[in-house]
Amino acid sequence: MPERLVVIGGDAAGMSAASQARKRRGADDLSIVAFERGRTTSYSACGIPYWIGNDVTSRDALITRTPEEFRGKQDIDMRIRSDVQSIDLERKTVRVHDLDAGRTYDEAYDQLMIATGSVPTRPPIDGIDADGVYGVQTLDDGTDLREELDSGEVKHVVVVGGGYIGLEIAEATKSRGFEVTVVDMSETPIGTFDPDVGHFLADAVRGLGIELILGDGAARIETDRDGRVCSVHTRSGRVLPADLVVLGLGVRPNVALAKNAGIPLGTSGGIAVDQRMRTQVEGVWAAGDCVESVHRLSGHRVVVALGTHANKQGRVAGINLGGGYATFAGVIGTAITKICEVEAARTGLSEREARESGYEFVTAVVDSTTRAGYYPGAQPIRLKLLAERRSGRLLGAQIVGKDTAAKRIDVLAATIWNGMTVDEILGMDLSYAPPFSPVWDPVLIAARKAQDAVEADISSTIATGR
Repeated sequence: MPERLVVIGGDAAGMSAASQARKRRGADDLSIVAFERGRTTSYSACGIPYWIGNDVTSRDALITRTPEEFRGKQDIDMRIRSDVQSIDLERKTVRVHDLDAGRTYDEAYDQLMIATGSVPTRPPIDGIDADGVYGVQTLDDGTDLREELDSGEVKHVVVVGGGYIGLEIAEATKSRGFEVTVVDMSETPIGTFDPDVGHFLADAVRGLGIELILGDGAARIETDRDGRVCSVHTRSGRVLPADLVVLGLGVRPNVALAKNAGIPLGTSGGIAVDQRMRTQVEGVWAAGDCVESVHRLSGHRVVVALGTHANKQGRVAGINLGGGYATFAGVIGTAITKICEVEAARTGLSEREARESGYEFVTAVVDSTTRAGYYPGAQPIRLKLLAERRSGRLLGAQIVGKDTAAKRIDVLAATIWNGMTVDEILGMDLSYAPPFSPVWDPVLIAARKAQDAVEADISSTIATGR
């Protein structure tokens, strides 16, 4: 009798784990059954806004592997439209409701993989569950939203929250001709960026013709007599007409199944796992948006909802389930987005995060161009670096610009990952040709200015004796 692996969740983390386990153990040694509440598996949730905005023309283009491919090519019993309702740790079973057949049954497991992902953050305000209010977390969510936008009944779209998804959906709907308003409690959009970078994003959003209301959150969603959203009331008393509301406040880990079963959560609210993606319950593993990770700089336990991490964590879990050995090394908060032509990226710690982690630091901000200034198509780019006082170790970086400017964040992420100082970065051998960068790449210019700030701080300390 083969060992039985049950996977809850049919997207990045869950199916990466299932695929890796299958690669190492055949069906006669390990049987795998995976449950997915939705209709699709292994899709790019990050691509949904671009499909909404018609940059991606086909919904199927977002799907990496279908249920049929998992069944036929990998001998994984992939069951869609199957809602796992509970986990019984003592009996080692999960209770599953077949949404199409309308029946409920128990499935036994020897090893359990939890990859339940995340759910959109819903503020506790009146009307938040009304018809016409959408979160955009799954491909089914995106499909429902797209059908609504295609109905011809929508004119005014209000996005509650100016996070990554919120701004991407705002741009996508505006590009299709809808009247769009974004409302957010913060003074600048995407709160993980420092305010001086966030202002550039705010200008880009407004440049698209999107009304951006900052420092003023949603207080109530008003509905008509049929229970459908008709307006959003803000805390300051503004009334925003709305035929449709999209939640862009970020996400929270979907841990209800684990919590109800008695599987311990961590301080961040995500499922507590070790470096091999094992929970604190023998035979139960977890990965993806539902788990917490260790931030390599702050040491804090954090939940980071990104497909990159979900795939890596799923791979680690699958290797271990398959009899190998692998660990997940943590996160440093690297992220990137684009609003029209303006790109923004960050890695490491922001100023607020660095202070909260107990660091003292200096900053450097530089303005440059993406190519040699004389070369056609050169675009502006701004870099901000945070370096630790005295040591000069790079703690964080933020970039805003155009023309693939933001992908330079990967160089800085690599240096942070490896604990490099800004002086060491200044000496790096980066590529140069006029179509790609100035002779001094903006990364090197920023590192040079950051090193100057470190040296000036040391000199000041010596002079004052502090």
